[in-house]
Parts: sequence; structure tokens; C-alpha cells
Amino acid sequence: MSHAEQLADFIHNHPDLVVLTGAGVSTDSGIPAYRDRDGKWQHSAPVQHKEYMQSHYARQRYWARSLIGWPLIRDAEPGPAHRALAELERLGHIRLLITQNVDRLHQRSGSRNVLDLHGRSDRVKCMQCEEDFDRRRIHQRSAVDNPGFEAMAASPRPDGDADLESEVFKHFNVPECEYCGGILKPDVVYYGDNVPKQRVFSALDELQQADALLTIGSSLMVYSGYRFCKKAAEWSKPIAALNLGMTRADPLLSLKLDAPVAATLETAVALLKGN
Repeated sequence: MSHAEQLADFIHNHPDLVVLTGAGVSTDSGIPAYRDRDGKWQHSAPVQHKEYMQSHYARQRYWARSLIGWPLIRDAEPGPAHRALAELERLGHIRLLITQNVDRLHQRSGSRNVLDLHGRSDRVKCMQCEEDFDRRRIHQRSAVDNPGFEAMAASPRPDGDADLESEVFKHFNVPECEYCGGILKPDVVYYGDNVPKQRVFSALDELQQADALLTIGSSLMVYSGYRFCKKAAEWSKPIAALNLGMTRADPLLSLKLDAPVAATLETAVALLKGN
């Protein structure tokens, strides 16, 4: 059978799924993936939570780079993989979609039962008073306070960052909370931080009731996503993975599909609909 036929067969035999998605779902939307086929970083590692919170320069560097990089996520449109998964949910096959992505493209494509495991990049939170802000508003304010930075050239990165190093970062005016002057941080779980426990528990509750776990577009190198594969295996639930390249969960898989994400998903959904 083709990859799409194998995927359609897996879904047909396990019709009530928890789906876990990663960066490979959003590459057709122009958002680059974190890792290559071997699970290695394609860019320098993202900012660490502790470093961001403790270092003013780390925040200067992050917000300066995000003036260039974040518009890529802000302006991205859902791709064929997002639309195929929204259709799969409409067909009744997805009880919960857990995404490691922070781009909100699943919701914009029409998926309803979505859990943003690592948060969302379109919101900004004050780490002191917990006030919540629209990222567009903070971005505009930061651009006004730092004329010329948006014009700098750099390659965008998957988390709203950009590949850029410059001595001028130390002159960047970092946005602060307009209510208390506290540290502003995108409402995203940075590396070195923990996913909120209730978010994990809610996802595990759904996984426990599901027929199987399907992971798509993720190397599962980060434990926050890999944990669901470990739990599914512990609960003797079948696990399928659709991803270009290796995954950390390869030894646990019932079905491994090393294939293009969007085309395989689209064809599998069409097969399930009888088209």
C-alpha cells in the first residue's frame, strides 16, 4: 500500500484519535521547521526561559529579532495539512488535536478541538501582573520605539525569531508592561520552562479515552510532545507517525510513515471520504 493508503487504513481501524502535530505541518505555510531529517537543529537553539527572564540583553536580542521574524507567523495562512486535519475532525476522527506549534494555524483552518501545548505567539503576557496583550499591539509599539530595526535583513525562524546577530541589540528599547513596568514575554512555553500541568492532564485524559495516537510533522525530540507517545505505549495504544525523517518515538511506533506530510494527509482524507 502507498503511504496514504496505510494512513487511511490506520485511521479507519482507529477512528477516534488524538493527533499531535509539530513544525512539519506548517512548513507549507512558509514557517521553517526547527530540525532536519535526523532531528538535529537547523538553526541555533531557541531562547531559554531562564536566560530570557534574567538577562535584559537576552530580551533586547529577542525583541529586536522578533521585529523581523514575527511577521512571518503573523501573516502566515493555513496550508493543505491544516485543512486536511480540519476535514478529518469534521469527519469525526479527531477527539483532540494537540499542537506543539504556536502559530494558531490549526484554529484558522477550522479545527475546533485544539490544545496549544506550547502556548500561542499572538499573545503577550506580563510576567509580573499577568496582564494579557495582543502581540500586534506590542509589535507596533516596539517598531515605533525602535525605528530602523524592522528594515534589517535576516532569515526568519519558526518561533517568530530571526537569524541575526548585531552589536546594535544593546541599544534596543525593550517593551515593558504599560500597567506595572514588568517583563513582557510571548505567551509561549520557552525551552527550559514547563508546560502548565493542567494542560498536560487534559491532553492525557483525552488520550486515555482515544483509540490511538497519530503524530504528524514532529521529530518528537522535545519531551513535552514525546511524553504522549510514552503514555500511549504504556497504555498499549497504537501509535502512528507521519514525518519526513526520524522521530524520537520510532521504537514505540505501530506505523511509521516517512513521507511528505501535506500530500499524504490530503490523499488519506480523500480515501476516507471515498473520493
